[in-house]
Amino acid sequence: MSLPMPATLLVISLCGYLIGAVGSLLFMRRERLAAGFAFGAATLSGLSGLLGALFFLAGGAGVAPPQFELFPPLIPYIHFSVRLDALSAFFLMLVSLLGLAISAYSLGYAKGFFGRKNVGVLGAFYNALVLATTLTVVADNIWLFLIAWEIMALTAYCLVSFEHEIVETRKAGVLYFIMSHIDAGCVILGFLLLFQASGDYSFASLHNLGAEMAPGKRDAAFLLFLLGFGIKAGIVPLHIWLPAAHPVAPSNVSAFMSGVLIKTGIYGLTRVCFDFLGAPPLWWGVTLLTVGTISAVLGVLYALMEHDLKRLLAYHSIENIGIILMGLGAALMFLNTGHPVLATFALIAGMYHTINHATFKGLLFLGAGAVLHATHTRNMEEMGGLIKRMPQTAFYFLIGAVAISALPPLNGFVSEWLTYQALLQGFGTTESMMRLIFPLSGALLALTGALAAACFVKAFGITFLAQPRSAHAEHAHEVGPAMRLGMGLLAVVCVVLGLFPTQFVRLLDPLTQQLTGQQISVQLSAANGLVLASLSEKGGTVSTLGITLMAVCLLPVPFGLWLVFSRKTKVRRGPTWDCGQRGLTPRMEYTATGFSKPIRMIFKALFQPRRDVQREYDFSPYFATNIRFESHVEEVFEQRIYRPLRILILRVSRRIRTIQHGSIHFYLLYIFITLLLLLMFAL
Repeated sequence: MSLPMPATLLVISLCGYLIGAVGSLLFMRRERLAAGFAFGAATLSGLSGLLGALFFLAGGAGVAPPQFELFPPLIPYIHFSVRLDALSAFFLMLVSLLGLAISAYSLGYAKGFFGRKNVGVLGAFYNALVLATTLTVVADNIWLFLIAWEIMALTAYCLVSFEHEIVETRKAGVLYFIMSHIDAGCVILGFLLLFQASGDYSFASLHNLGAEMAPGKRDAAFLLFLLGFGIKAGIVPLHIWLPAAHPVAPSNVSAFMSGVLIKTGIYGLTRVCFDFLGAPPLWWGVTLLTVGTISAVLGVLYALMEHDLKRLLAYHSIENIGIILMGLGAALMFLNTGHPVLATFALIAGMYHTINHATFKGLLFLGAGAVLHATHTRNMEEMGGLIKRMPQTAFYFLIGAVAISALPPLNGFVSEWLTYQALLQGFGTTESMMRLIFPLSGALLALTGALAAACFVKAFGITFLAQPRSAHAEHAHEVGPAMRLGMGLLAVVCVVLGLFPTQFVRLLDPLTQQLTGQQISVQLSAANGLVLASLSEKGGTVSTLGITLMAVCLLPVPFGLWLVFSRKTKVRRGPTWDCGQRGLTPRMEYTATGFSKPIRMIFKALFQPRRDVQREYDFSPYFATNIRFESHVEEVFEQRIYRPLRILILRVSRRIRTIQHGSIHFYLLYIFITLLLLLMFAL
């Protein structure tokens, strides 16, 4: 059977990842060959998958979704069928784009493990992870989805625990393992409710199934999916695994997990809420919008308190997942109130931010990995001055920082602008007091954007500017060309998605037609596609390309003024002004702790800050020879929810352990009682 071009490219991509995983294990004794084969195959597979997704989306809403089986069923009634519809194609584009860039980066990054870790195992698990993630978003039935979901969780656990000799890594791996299987349990229970209503496990039979389900079961399914997919996405308060696992994983894996893996939670929620469960009740949208707003604000606040560069980026993933959920929640509310066009607008905002976050967060994690590769530390307090030693990495990291701060003309600005417009237009969609949630969420989104900008002023300034604070930073050097290529590719995508939003929105027409029955790319485009417009006449318009062209046109003005007025000015060079001191030293620089202290004091009710000061004296309390200062903030959900819950579970487990008497008679009695209960339940 001949397959259309997108499906053919998808098959090539899947086979490439499989070949990369197997070949990496075969060559594991020869680490250079294993790394080149594994990540080279993943790079080509990512390119193939990206082209397939783009061909499908560019074909428009009239393209018939290709469907095929990967191989004949091994077990009766269990078919491993794949279907590439618009939603799957969008997330395939996201997975493949990040897979392409991160795999190219990994060709250079893997060299840091030569001689101390098995690179063949790293390449095999990496290819298996990307393969499982791809299968997750293109699966066409419950069986394949759950199998791919579980493989994705297990391979991610192995990669998080790759440097298992470190205690922190082992703890983070165990936490991720536990949370990923809790989310799998919730997803399985949700699918069981859908299967009970449909009697079939294919996704086609689940389409708009909610209309046939009892309201109680449909609401229960929504809550189970929200918990399951919410854990994977990292929403508050189910996020505790994310800031623990992402920092300890290899940096290429961190970039994939933050840019792609957590997006499978967004894919699951979008598939279930817009495709399976039918017309939503109002409280579904309110729940998603509220959870998203809380996640966005708390994520950026906790990021501001972090001095670990990768942990800071992990908390920003929670923030941006919150922004995505704000768009999805608003879309569900608009569908309930009978505004499908506005629902489509909000859905576009959420999907646009999904791919934007994947690109700029992947770029930032790759930049952090390059810094870690050069300095061997994640602590920003031991960095500084890296812009002179790693200029290209600093430039790419700056692009990611500007993008995530939602500053024009880069891509983060576009999707957050769309989200603002959707929220502001939601105020007039209903007469109930529920409409106040829209401006309130919009105001908190503005606060989130301001705090994110402050956080990345800290992240970039403390990491790359001023003087080196340690010997590691002093002797840092620029990373190799493969690592720079991976970062450069994502930086280019950030610029393109920012400058040409109307062209990208056209690719979303098949997706919105599938999920809401609307196509509005023409309405969002003005001035021959150069201006992005909102749907309302009272709404705003913006042209990031126009802003850029205006800046380019104005750029010669200061140079012209300098040439006119400074031609006869004498230039004198001298030391930097240092307040009369003999010379500036790294000890005089702004620290990450000092930079974030005002925010810590403003939100002290949340952070519960505490500090420890230890002094050592020589002969008088007025002459200290050594002072040690430590500042700590409380992660309220971990301290107030999960730690007491863990203690409770351990206590209950010790009590339950008493039933293990070692007597066969007691065990037979337990089995007999269980059978009686099952019979009573069946009757």
